[in-house]
Amino acid sequence: QVQLVESGGGLVQAGASLKLSCSASGRTFSAYTMGWFRQAPGKEREFVGAISSLGVNTDYVDSVKGRFTISRDNAKNTMILQMNSLKPEDTAVYYCAAASGVNSYSTIKSISGVNYWGPGTLVTVSS
Repeated sequence: QVQLVESGGGLVQAGASLKLSCSASGRTFSAYTMGWFRQAPGKEREFVGAISSLGVNTDYVDSVKGRFTISRDNAKNTMILQMNSLKPEDTAVYYCAAASGVNSYSTIKSISGVNYWGPGTLVTVSS
């Protein structure tokens, strides 16, 4: 089992950068595909990006490509979401997610494919 906790959220102005961290408990962090989702007020939770278990592959939703970068440090059980050039439409609660299994790099892109969630951290981008 994995427990996830996000940190680093806050209020920033448009154009600024913010770094979110996801800390995981457990000894098998490196076995999980990790990802980020977000949920804006009044909207459904959406996939933001994912990173494969060893950090070799990453994938992002089109709206954040070129602005957001996901990385992980398996030795520290940590995943990072570096967000640059933030826009007001990036305002949301950001959730850390973990998925296991052979096809987890694909399945983590949908809510149903996530095995574990963090409680979320709020990011607010003002215009």
